Amino acid sequence: MSKIWNASEYDLSRKRLIPCFDAFYSTAADLAAATIKKTSPSVMDIGAGTGLLSEFVAQKIHPAALSLLDESPEMLAKAETRLAKYKPTLHIQKFTDPLPAGKFDAIISAVAIHHLHDEEKQNLFSRIYESLAPGGIFINAEQILGSSKWHEKLNDDMHLNGARALGSSEDEIRAAQERMLFDRCATLSDQISWLREIGFERVDTYFQWFRFAVYAGWKPK
Repeated sequence: MSKIWNASEYDLSRKRLIPCFDAFYSTAADLAAATIKKTSPSVMDIGAGTGLLSEFVAQKIHPAALSLLDESPEMLAKAETRLAKYKPTLHIQKFTDPLPAGKFDAIISAVAIHHLHDEEKQNLFSRIYESLAPGGIFINAEQILGSSKWHEKLNDDMHLNGARALGSSEDEIRAAQERMLFDRCATLSDQISWLREIGFERVDTYFQWFRFAVYAGWKPK
């Protein structure tokens, strides 16, 4: 769904529309750093957008190979500039297309996979598992579905009121709500169960602020 974003405005808007922005992205980067000890790791970012998450991660682990995957060439053009010193490889494609060849030490994603139907999410998680090197980590900083209508209403109120407090205009809020009509979020418990069923180890939630959660799992060595 990145095609409905304006790439030139994405970064500033993202920081207002994710009230827990710093902790959300930093947790993903810290998980990568705690896992990857080798000096020349390979990383793939699925739904890389303008490279926000990859920048957080790259500052921690300095990848030797960085693959950025997104449907939007405009977004990836910004990511390429942001991450130029890492010489990223760009892949303009759908998430349902075959993943780039190779084995990766970390596969990361931020607020992207929730655009897929549940069956497509599970299929992608299986392909991510196959694309990881032994001991590699999958980290998803994701927007999740509340476990009940009450929880979803609470999540919505906290999210949008938090965005307003950070300076989001009502026009920006309305635009976010329109984009969210296309979301196909899954509950956190379902997503963790899917990863465990595929074979990921130590799957857990490592950060959560209402509808924003960071979860991860490792491929056995």
